[in-house]
Amino acid sequence: MNPQEEHWMVTLQVVFYPALAIVGIPSNIVTFLIFWRRNCLLSKSSTFYLMAISVADTLVLIFIVVLEITVKFYQEPFWSREPWCHLRDIFSYGAYNTSTWLVVVFTAERFIAIHTWAIKTKLCTRRSALAAITTILLLSHLLAIPYYWSNVSVYDHNQTKWACIYEPEAPHGYVHALVGAQTLVAYVLPFLIILTLNGLTLRQISLSNRVHVLTAADLTSGAYRVTPLLRSRKRKSVVLLVTVSMSFVLLSVTRAITQIIIRTFFYGQDRNDYNLQINVAADIGSMLSLSNAAINTYLYACTQAKFRQVFITCVRQVLSHCKTNKTLPSSRPAIYHL
Repeated sequence: MNPQEEHWMVTLQVVFYPALAIVGIPSNIVTFLIFWRRNCLLSKSSTFYLMAISVADTLVLIFIVVLEITVKFYQEPFWSREPWCHLRDIFSYGAYNTSTWLVVVFTAERFIAIHTWAIKTKLCTRRSALAAITTILLLSHLLAIPYYWSNVSVYDHNQTKWACIYEPEAPHGYVHALVGAQTLVAYVLPFLIILTLNGLTLRQISLSNRVHVLTAADLTSGAYRVTPLLRSRKRKSVVLLVTVSMSFVLLSVTRAITQIIIRTFFYGQDRNDYNLQINVAADIGSMLSLSNAAINTYLYACTQAKFRQVFITCVRQVLSHCKTNKTLPSSRPAIYHL
């Protein structure tokens, strides 16, 4: 038996990635439909961003989790041969960077909506959201084009099958440029922007709470009744913002560190050799990072009461429909007799 098949990491991935796709893809589709068809008490621009994130996360699960990872455990994947070997990373990194920067732009949009009324009326609109989403989609895939020359298809005589591997003869300058650009685009800039904006948002909320305590005694009774409602709406927006963006950072940081190490110091090494601890750490980081593409539905359900209500209703309707279909065969004879 091949040693890599005996390693616990292989077994874990064989179970984890199909389960992630089975849970994540339907969840993202349901999320998109809920935001599209129902009013979840969110602004139109926020709704568009969350719909776009659900689509991008679905593409991440399809291109990376299903086609790139899951399939290879069961059969020789089609992207092991030309020309798909060259195209694989364009779609994978394009989808991943799209998902990443949609979270970043959503964080920036919510920051503007919470802090600046004058700019909010110009930037926090449906037209601005659609323009930002389209720009991110195009730029993410354009920036991934250099990966076309990073892979090569080779025939593995030991396993008697084709494999898509990093180009071993690629110039070191080219490799370091790819690593540096992807690290900057997918990790460094998003992390800095998200952490900075969330820090400023939480600081502003803290200051506004202090002002509220100091001035509450001076407010009229009518104004005092309105203030908690406004603070409640702002609090819900902040909770959604921080939950989505910080979960992205926390789940992605391990992959960010391990990918930098592998692409810089272990480029060309066998990524399936789990005797190298960096490969184990890298795959755990990848599992955590890709979980981002499957959990947003449940984050929305935990933080948004209206979304949770609609989501539970949809689940109940699906379960009720399944039960109805199971009972139909036994009732058909009676219907035909009538």
